Amino acid sequence: MKCISVYTDNFELFSDIFEQVVESQLEENEEKEVEGVTFSNSGEAPEHYLERMSQKPEVVVMRDKSRGLTILQHGNVFEILIPGAESAAL
Repeated sequence: MKCISVYTDNFELFSDIFEQVVESQLEENEEKEVEGVTFSNSGEAPEHYLERMSQKPEVVVMRDKSRGLTILQHGNVFEILIPGAESAAL
């Protein structure tokens, strides 16, 4: 699954830019900035990554069921995990 990292700890700001981030066409390891927040295509996350991270107490797990996305929030970063079929389209 594709992983997009968004470097902020501000949930309100993350929510404001979420659509732009998800719709961005990024090459692997490419970074962009929107509203002062840097985000990047962190490449492919292994399948066990989501399971391992969701077990940590400091990680908040959110889901966008309409798109099948999973969002992990920990520290100063949000990670948007996009499943295989959608990651090919993005």
